[in-house]
Formats: sequence, structure tokens, C-alpha cells
Amino acid sequence: MHTVRTMMTGRRGSAAVALRAAIVVGYGLLVCGCQTDQQITAAPDVPIDYRLRHPITITEAEHTLQIFIGSNRGALTAEQRADVLAFAQNWKAHATGGVLIDLPTGTSNEHASADALREIQSILTATGVPPNGMMVRSYPANARTLATIRITYPKIVAQSGPCGVWPKDIGPSFNRDYFENLPDWNFGCSYQHNIAVMVENPSDLVQPHAETPAYTMRRTKVVEKYRQGESTATQYPSTNAAKISDFGQ
Repeated sequence: MHTVRTMMTGRRGSAAVALRAAIVVGYGLLVCGCQTDQQITAAPDVPIDYRLRHPITITEAEHTLQIFIGSNRGALTAEQRADVLAFAQNWKAHATGGVLIDLPTGTSNEHASADALREIQSILTATGVPPNGMMVRSYPANARTLATIRITYPKIVAQSGPCGVWPKDIGPSFNRDYFENLPDWNFGCSYQHNIAVMVENPSDLVQPHAETPAYTMRRTKVVEKYRQGESTATQYPSTNAAKISDFGQ
């Protein structure tokens, strides 16, 4: 009888040890599961805000005008002279450096382009580009093509992108972004790119313009009307000129 009790006691002890081991393993699995869930819901590796993912940056880029010169012409057309004049005026307003003129060599219009260079330089000089601010250089071109005269100057531009990059799958997957309904990588990229292209003065994205002087004559007139108790509203003499007819009123 003592032997039987000893065997039963030993079996109960083994069962208790096995139960304790199972409990310890279960708690370990729970802890591992919590740790895994914490890693899944960790902070994203890319910014959620599209303005941080696709920032608009200010940089210096080249503005180029290409002019096609015929082999037997040697002079600019009226439209080309207007293009060069507008180019020079934009240089005065936006350029951050001098003007670079590239002439083609090894082509059928090589001599005609050299003849047109003098007219281009005269237009640039008359518009305000200093002679020491222009540099002429030649570049080899394919003899079978009609190479162009390239006029270039540097300017400050705003840019963003590139768009169309898909580093992650946006479809059903085990990616954390899919389950948390986060925006995809390209969200907001085209918007930022269009804003950067359309802005006229890139510095407006960084700081506002200084306030212009007040229109003193108009301000004095309005203040004088206010002092005399008159209406300060602007009176337009042709207010009713746009009406078709007053017949029947």
C-alpha cells in the first residue's frame, strides 16, 4: 500500500511540474505576441504628411531657348527676334548669372548659325545683357540633323518629385500601411509638383514680398472725403454703361 501511494504521489508531482511548464510556455507566447504586435504598430518609416514626403525644394536650374537656323538663311526671322527679346527681358528679371550661347559645328547650318550669332548678341546687348556677361562656345552635332543655337541662363526654380515611384504595394498585402489605411507614397506628389511649376517667384514659397509704398494721392483724397463727411466709395462714371436697356422700368 505504501508503494502504491508513493507512485501516485510521484505521478501527481510530475503532472504538477508539467502544468507549471505549460503555464510558463503560455505566458512566454503571450509576451512574444505582444512584442510582435508592438513592432507592427511602431512609428512609420516614412512621413504620413505629403508635404514631408514630397517637399518643394528651391534650386538653381537652366532656362534655355533653342533657335533653328536654316542652312542658307543666316539671319533671324521676326518671330525668332521676338523670342530672343523676350528671353533677354526674362534674363533681367530672373537670371542668377550670365548668358551662354552654344553654336553647332560640323553641320550644314554651321556658317549660317555663326552669321545669326551677331544678331542675337546685338539684341541681348540692347536689352541690357552686358558683353562680358555673354559667353559663346561650340558643340559638335550630328551632320544629318538641323542643330539649333542654344541660349541659356541660370535661374532659381522650385521643384518637387519625382512622382510615379511605387516602393510598396498598395493592394491587399501584409504591409502595415494597407491595414492601417495610410496614404500611399505618391499621394500628394502631383499636387506638390504642380505648385512648384506654377509659382512665378520661388522665393514666395519661403518668405513674403516687402510691402510696396502706399498710393498717397488716393489715400489723401479718401481721407479728405471722410473728414468732410462724404462717401468714400469710388464713383465710376460708366457704372450703368453695361446695361442693355432700361425700357419698361
